[in-house]
Formats: sequence, structure tokens, C-alpha cells
Amino acid sequence: MATPNAKPARIRLGMVGGGEGAFIGGVHRIAARLDDEYELVAGALSSTPEKARRSGSALGLDPARTYDSYQQMAEAEAARDDGIEAVAIVTPNHLHAPVATAFLRAGIHVICDKPVTTRSADAKALAALAKKQGLVFAVTHNYSAYPMVRVAREMVRAGKLGEIRVVQAEYPQDWLAEPLEQSGQKQAAWRTDPAQAGGGAIGDIGSHAWHLADYVTCQPLAQLCAELSSFVPGRAIDDNAQVLLRYANGARGAIWASQVAPGHLNDLQLRVYGSKGGLVWRQESPNQLQFTPLGQPTQLLQRAGAAFGDAGARVTRIPAGHPEGYLEAFATIYTEVAQHLRAARRGGRKPEKACHFPTIDDGLRGVQFIEAVQRSSRLGGRWTKLP
Repeated sequence: MATPNAKPARIRLGMVGGGEGAFIGGVHRIAARLDDEYELVAGALSSTPEKARRSGSALGLDPARTYDSYQQMAEAEAARDDGIEAVAIVTPNHLHAPVATAFLRAGIHVICDKPVTTRSADAKALAALAKKQGLVFAVTHNYSAYPMVRVAREMVRAGKLGEIRVVQAEYPQDWLAEPLEQSGQKQAAWRTDPAQAGGGAIGDIGSHAWHLADYVTCQPLAQLCAELSSFVPGRAIDDNAQVLLRYANGARGAIWASQVAPGHLNDLQLRVYGSKGGLVWRQESPNQLQFTPLGQPTQLLQRAGAAFGDAGARVTRIPAGHPEGYLEAFATIYTEVAQHLRAARRGGRKPEKACHFPTIDDGLRGVQFIEAVQRSSRLGGRWTKLP
């Protein structure tokens, strides 16, 4: 007999990619387990069968559910009574579309790293397929899940900034200031390969800056003007991006994404200014939000107190003064997705509206943004409309 009020069984999760030498796979696994919502039970963890098996063994997976290919995994798991309910896709970007397609066709929900594809045509096809199949398709733009980012969004939606006028987002790093890819470093190698990455700095981190601005401001982006640069000799992909923005409401903005900026590690920042005030948030100080009402002293909002509100509190786990950061934000995405997967499992009503996450529609718009930046840059910085 089931225990009254017992927690439902964990969601059975599979993973494609994320094996030996991978960074983001480990992040996804931690995120999936942090709130005890998932159990990793299957994987196709590498395109090299021997590495896939070693990786599965290291994670304690059943050898029978450690697959040599994602195609084999999708088919086999769909046929099992205890098959996976969702798959996490943590491969290089060029594989996102074929992997997601295989699992959606098999009736399995998808949680995919960003950018969701390297071509908008593929993202459109995935959106249509997910809708047809009635499946959840989440994209892990994790910065939208920081508590103070949720607070910033609610402040904008509540009109505390007035009409949005200026939006400035930037994400500088310095880890590719030298030709690290020539050393054989795995992460640098695929991220600087146009065939695998699709876009350099603009795709890898510029997409995060775009999504953060898009999420907080809720303003449709109408046009952009961009210049992509490759500063490291011999590099075949952009390592610096500068983009001017025109929003549908008349606001103006800019995005700077760089992987050749010495002194910056993961310095994602967002500044939003409206007719009544301004907000500043910085990822390296994630539990603070700077708010300046027009004509008043600047306020430093902390992850606590009345100003924090329900939007931040519902995605916070630990007492104020203890930092909630990158891994916790990733976990929030996974947990928000879990609520929707449990609803799908029951065939019942969806969770409350406050429980949300980036979807394939966000992923599509992100790829359209990247393509518009690349097109504008190829045309010498011509103003380019977005779909």
C-alpha cells in the first residue's frame, strides 16, 4: 500500500552526450538530482562506443542501458515499460536537432542545452514536432532561473521601471584569448569549430545575453546591427560580437559577447533603464539586484526581505546570506520542468503559471537571433529584421 502523501517516483531520465571529458553533462546531472526529482537510468554518453561504456560504468548505469548510439537508445527505451520519460541532450550543438528529433518521435520529453539547433529551420521543425507529439521541450537557458532575475522580471512586468528605454547586456570571458583549441582541449575544440558549434561567441554566450535581456524585459526585438570578429589568428569562428538592438516599443539596446576579454571569467551582466527607474544585475554577484527609482537613491535588493517577493522566493532553497548560483539555477530549470512532466504523467492540469522554463519557442527565437547577427555581420553591419 502506498504511503499517504508519499513523493511520486522520480522521473526516469536519460542523457545523450556528457561522457568523459565533458563539462556540461556533469552540470545537468547535478541539476537533475539537486531537488531529488530525477533518476538517471540510461545514456548514450559518447559517440565513441568504448568511451560511452566507460562513462556509463563510472556513473553506475546498467550496462544494458548504456548505449552505443542515440538512435539505439531512443528505440530501446521507448520499447521498455520502465523506459526513460525525458532525455537530456548535452552534445555539441550540431547534434541537438537529430538527437531531439529521434526522441520526440519515440514519445520522449526533451531537455536540451542551448543553442537548441544550429539552424532556425531545424528549430522550427522541432517546435512543430514537439507540439504534434504533445511533449515537453525545455531549453536550459539557466540564467533566467536565478532568484534575483525572476525578481527583476516581475519588477519590469509590474511597471516599476516604467516604459523600457535602454537595454544593455554583456557576457565577456577570457578563456579563448589564446588558441586553446590548438592544444586539443575538448571544450575549445568543438566550440571553435563552425561545423559543430554553428556560432562562436555569439552562439555560445551571446545567446545567453540575448535570452537574459529578452526574459527580463519581455520586449520583442525588431532589428539588429552586428559586427562579428575573430581576433585570434587562425580561428575560423567569431570570438567577439557587438550588436546594436532596436526593440518594437522603440527602446534601444546593445549586446557585447566576447571570449577574448582578459580579466573576465563569466561576467554576464544586464542593465535595463526605463522612464521610472533602472535595474542592474550581475551573474558574478547573483544574489543582489541594483534598483534605482528615478530621482531617488539607489537601492541594493538582496535575496531576502519584502522586496524579494514571491517570484524569487519560490525558486530559493537556502537561507539568505548563503549564495544561490549557477548549479542551483540549472536545478530550478530541471525542477520546473519536472512539475510539467509530472502533470503529463498524470494526464492532468498543468502546474501554476508561475512554474515556467525556457521552451522550444525560446530556443527557436534564440537561433533566429544568432542567424540575424551572422547575416548582419556578413552584410557589413546592415540593420536586419528579426522574424
